[in-house]
Amino acid sequence: MRVSIRYFASIREAIGVSGESVETGALTLGDLRDELIVRGAGYGASLARGRAVRVALDQVMSDESATLPDGAEVAFFPPVTGG
Repeated sequence: MRVSIRYFASIREAIGVSGESVETGALTLGDLRDELIVRGAGYGASLARGRAVRVALDQVMSDESATLPDGAEVAFFPPVTGG
């Protein structure tokens, strides 16, 4: 299946792109994150397990156990703090 991925803030900076369309066999958002982690240094460093990363599925904040449908838009971003 094909999904559209958007990256924000420090994740975008580490990966070097703001978004991409990828072919994936992932069944859940967590599976997709794991697929991305092994793609290379920028992905691995910014999406690594143990790092605080928020994820949205079709513009709705979601848990990584959420099922990933074909054609979905997924967004990864670090937690936001205010001041």
